[in-house]
Amino acid sequence: MTEVSIWKDSEIRREDSVMGSGQKDSFGPDQLSPIGQHKFPPALTHSSKEVWKKGGRVFSVLLAINLVLLACTLVSGGAFQEVALHDYDVFFMLTIVMLITITWMLFYIFSTSKRQAAIPCKDNHAGPIWLRGGLVLFAVLTLVMDIFKTGYYSSFYHCLTVIKIMYPIVQALFVVIQTYFLWVAAKDCIHVHLDLTRCGLMLTLTTNLAVWMSAVTDESVHKAQSKNPNASTTHRMAGFRSSTSDSCPCDTNLCQIFQNGYFWLYPFNIEYSLFASAMVYVMWKNVGRLIDHHANHVHQLKFRLFKRTYFLGIVAGFLIMVTGIGVLIVYEVQVNSKDKSEAKTDQVLTMYYIFNIVCLSLMSLVSIGGSIVYRFDKRDMDRHKNPTRTLDVALLMGAALGQYAISYYSIVATVASKPRDTINALNLSYSLLMIAQHTFQNIFVIEGLHRQPIEKEDKVNPQEKDIYGLTFVNMNAVSLRVPESGNALSSTASPGLEIQTPSEVMQAVKVRTKMNWRRTFLKESSLFLLLCNVTLWIMPAFGARPQFDNKTELTFYGYAMWAAIVDICLPFGIFYRMHAVASLLEVYIMS
Repeated sequence: MTEVSIWKDSEIRREDSVMGSGQKDSFGPDQLSPIGQHKFPPALTHSSKEVWKKGGRVFSVLLAINLVLLACTLVSGGAFQEVALHDYDVFFMLTIVMLITITWMLFYIFSTSKRQAAIPCKDNHAGPIWLRGGLVLFAVLTLVMDIFKTGYYSSFYHCLTVIKIMYPIVQALFVVIQTYFLWVAAKDCIHVHLDLTRCGLMLTLTTNLAVWMSAVTDESVHKAQSKNPNASTTHRMAGFRSSTSDSCPCDTNLCQIFQNGYFWLYPFNIEYSLFASAMVYVMWKNVGRLIDHHANHVHQLKFRLFKRTYFLGIVAGFLIMVTGIGVLIVYEVQVNSKDKSEAKTDQVLTMYYIFNIVCLSLMSLVSIGGSIVYRFDKRDMDRHKNPTRTLDVALLMGAALGQYAISYYSIVATVASKPRDTINALNLSYSLLMIAQHTFQNIFVIEGLHRQPIEKEDKVNPQEKDIYGLTFVNMNAVSLRVPESGNALSSTASPGLEIQTPSEVMQAVKVRTKMNWRRTFLKESSLFLLLCNVTLWIMPAFGARPQFDNKTELTFYGYAMWAAIVDICLPFGIFYRMHAVASLLEVYIMS
C-alpha cells in the first residue's frame, strides 16, 4: 500500500508540473475520463491518433502554400498585358478549386452529422455570434455582387467564354454553402478524419485567399484606371479589366449599371473572404484539440441601454461616422467630376486630410487613455490556450504593416520633395498620425483581449441585496460584521452574514464607484474606436484614394512603383480596420 501511494503522489506531482507549464490541452482523446473533463497523466496513456499531429499539419500547410503560389502566379500574371495569360485561365482555376472545396464541405457536414462522437467538444471562443453575423451580412452582399456580375457578363455573352458566366454562379454557390458550414461548424474540435480534415480546411482557406487576391486585383485595377486611364496600355490587367475591349464593349445602360453595381460591392466580397479565412484557420487549429471546459467560458453580448453608460463613445463615434461619410461623398464628387481643376482637388484633399488628422488624433488619445486605465486594472491576465485570440493579435500586427509601409513611403516622398506647401504638410501629419494611431490602438486592443473577463456580480443572495436596498456592495471585496445586539435587520440576514458600519459601507461604495468608472471608460473607449474604425474602413474601401490624387508620391516614385505599393499594401490596411472592429467588440464585451 505504501508503494502504491508513493507512486500516485509522484504521478500527481508530474501532472501538476505539466499542467502548470501551460500544456493543458495537449493530451490525446483517450486521456479523458468517462465524464470527459479529468485528464490523466501522459505517462499512463498514449494517443495513437495524434502521433502524426505535426506531420499532418505540415502536410496540409505545404498543400496550402502550393495552391496559394499557383493562384498568386495566375492572378499576378494576368495583371500585366504583356503576359500571355487570359482572364478565363484564372476563372477556370478558381471555379475548379471552389467546386472541390464545396464537395469537401458537404462531406464534412454529412459525415459529422451522422457520428455523435466526431466532435466531443467545442471551442466557445471560436466563431462568436457577432463574427458569424458579420459573415452572413457580407455573404448576402457578396451574393448581390454575384448577381450583378452575372448580369454584367451576360450582357455580351456572344463574345465571352462560358467560364466567365459560370464563375459568379459557382462563387454564389460556394458562398452559400461555406456560410452555412462556418455557421454550424466554426466551434468544432473534430476528432475523426484528422489529416483529411486538416487538408480540407487548408484547401478552404486557400480558396478564400485566391478569391480575395482576384477581387483585390480587379478592384485595384478599376480604381487605378479611374485615376489614370492610360495605365491599361502598359501594365494593367488584361482579363480583369472589365472586358471592355473594342471587340466586346459595354455600351448599354443595363451593362453599365451591372458593372458599377458589382464594383461598388467588391469591398464586401473582399471582407467576406478574409472573415471566412480567419474562421477556417481557427477550425484548423482546433482539429483534434481537447478543451478544458472550466476555462472555456462564453462572453455574453449584452448591451445595457440607459444603465451604467453615458453614451459619450456612441455619440462621438456616430458624429465621426456621419462626418466621414459626408467627406467621402464630397471627395468622390469633386475628384471624379469632369470639370475638376487643380484648385478644387487641393481643396478636397485639404478637407480629407484635416478630417483624418482630427479623427486619428482623437483615436490615439482614447487608446492611450485606455492603456493607462489598464495599468490600474486589478484583473489578472488570461493565459489559457486560445487560438482565436492568438490569430486576432497576429492579424492586427500583420495587417498594420500595410498601412505602415504606405505611411513611411509617403513620409520619405513628402520630406524629400518640393515645394513644401500646405498639402504636403497635411500629408506628412496624416502619415505620422496613421503610424501612431495604429501603434497605440494595437497596444490597447491586445491588452484588452488578454484580460480576464469581469466576474459576475448578480450571483448574490437576494437577502443580502435587501440589506442595502438599492446600494450593492461587493461581498468579495469587503468583510461585514454582525452587531451583537439582535435587531430586525440581523434577523433577515443569512447565517454568517456580517453588517458593516456606515463608514465602511461608504468606503465600499467608493471602491465600487471607482471600478464602475474604469469599466465605463473602457466601454466608451471601445465603442468610440469601433465606430471610428468603421468610418476609416468605409472611406478607402469605397473610393477615397488620396495616394493617387496627391501627386507628390506619384512624381517622386513614378506611377508604376507607387501603384504597386498602394495596390499591395492598401488592401491590408483596409482589412486592418474591419478586423479591429471585431477585436474592439470583444474588448467591449470583456470590459
